[in-house]
Amino acid sequence: MCDKGEAPSRETRIMRNFGYFGYYLHMHWGGRNGKQHILVELLAHDGEMTQRDLQEASCITSASLSEVIAKLEAEGLVTRERSETDRRQLTVTLTPEGERKAREVIRTRAEFERLAFECLSEDEKDELVSMLDRLAASWMELEKDKKGDER
Repeated sequence: MCDKGEAPSRETRIMRNFGYFGYYLHMHWGGRNGKQHILVELLAHDGEMTQRDLQEASCITSASLSEVIAKLEAEGLVTRERSETDRRQLTVTLTPEGERKAREVIRTRAEFERLAFECLSEDEKDELVSMLDRLAASWMELEKDKKGDER
């Protein structure tokens, strides 16, 4: 790391900021346990999806999704029923309260997005988007290269 009294490098400061941004987004934008994401995903699909489709759309494990859905069920935000056409499948449906909650999540996300970048001018936002797009592309290449090395 850094010697005492030595200022952290520019790269270290960037990574620390990314760490904070990740924490902040996790806590305040996306929810801690995936419940908000699941509610919004269901709302985007007219309030109903199979558990399998919901898993694919959410990129989480079956066990994790089952746990999240169980919590949402306990809160009265979704119901789960066996599919009439395929008894192996479960259909997850938003309750009216779940729909209200999903709409509130969308509203608070939009408000957060508005406030989050209020400190930047329009030109600075454009510059930031451009830099982050380049950085993301570079990191994707690093990830691709790393996966290639592991084979």
